[in-house]
Amino acid sequence: MTDKKTPQLDELENGKWPSFVTEIKKAAVKNEASKELLHLLEKSYVDKRGHWKHGGIVGVKGYGGGVIGRYSDVPEEFPHLAAFHTVRINAPSAWFYKTDSLRKICDIWEKRGSGLMNFHGATGDAILLGTVTDELQPIFDELSEAGFDLGGSGSDLRSPSCCVGPARCEHACYDTLDACYNITNEFQDELHRPMWPYKFKIKFSGCANDCAAAIARSDCAVIGTWRDTIVINQEEVKTYADNGMDIQAEVCDLCPTHALKFDHNKKELAVISEDCSRCMHCINEMPKAIFPGKERGASILLGGKSTIVQSAFMGWVIVPFIKLEGDYEELKDLLRRIWEWWDENGKTRERIGETIYRIGMSKFLSEVGIPAVPQMVFRPRSNPYVFWPEEELK
Repeated sequence: MTDKKTPQLDELENGKWPSFVTEIKKAAVKNEASKELLHLLEKSYVDKRGHWKHGGIVGVKGYGGGVIGRYSDVPEEFPHLAAFHTVRINAPSAWFYKTDSLRKICDIWEKRGSGLMNFHGATGDAILLGTVTDELQPIFDELSEAGFDLGGSGSDLRSPSCCVGPARCEHACYDTLDACYNITNEFQDELHRPMWPYKFKIKFSGCANDCAAAIARSDCAVIGTWRDTIVINQEEVKTYADNGMDIQAEVCDLCPTHALKFDHNKKELAVISEDCSRCMHCINEMPKAIFPGKERGASILLGGKSTIVQSAFMGWVIVPFIKLEGDYEELKDLLRRIWEWWDENGKTRERIGETIYRIGMSKFLSEVGIPAVPQMVFRPRSNPYVFWPEEELK
């Protein structure tokens, strides 16, 4: 296929798992940039360093986000990689596509780009890998005509994403698909026009299983939960016990707050509702017998991110329970107040969690108008974020 060998990459095709190298080789049959990409990557493995440089800003008319500039630092050796830009497409909620829609994307990208795609990137977008500057506007125009929009990139709102929610999961405590779609449409300016200290991600998970990995990977995690108590079907509990399940060992003993009590004689399960942390363990173990409560909504966590300025953060609770109904105005108002405070106080390339860490949770809560609640404290007197002025203790 090519006149150059790629022994380092060939090693990555060994074994039983699919390999991205195989896919690049398929694209290389039709596309010179993909062919050169193989050899640039081989060179990177041999040299033990990447051969991409920061590309500055590239984009399309009216949009500051959605396109990521990519340039090789050895264009004289790989001329087709002198520019190799990435285009992000805002994906539908929970990644539900029709086949003809996917074919439209593939046809556009094969004609105007490398043909290489990533479904989906960490942000949630569909990623189109590799095109030249002159093709960016035609790609955007054709994607728009096909019903697609660009996603977020740069210091803006990244494309919101969600788990499959009520479409296929009985555990969902709110409609993650509708919430994601609604919030995406509401904040189009924030999505397409970078104007913040750094990026901001919102991810929606329908329950505490967090299938969108929102708590670790998003600045704002919307995690489905319930305010009342779990629902227990005692007949199904008996069925589990009769079928040999050790409910005491597998469920009760592993409850993090020991909120469950099992009566071996009656084969009945009881919950101490005030001790339940709504972690989903018992529901996962006994899904036919235990269900989320009936008063459902979400917890809002803030500050999750990977390592950049500070170390990796997990999101921490700022709103223990919020109803997600109608047009989600309560959530939208909260987001606007958070963004206004962050825009006022954040430093360049500082995520919201890092800004709160630097300035202090107490100041953040008071200035954004969020009341301090016990759920914000991991252990009494050990939380470094929440303090009360002396006059409030008298």
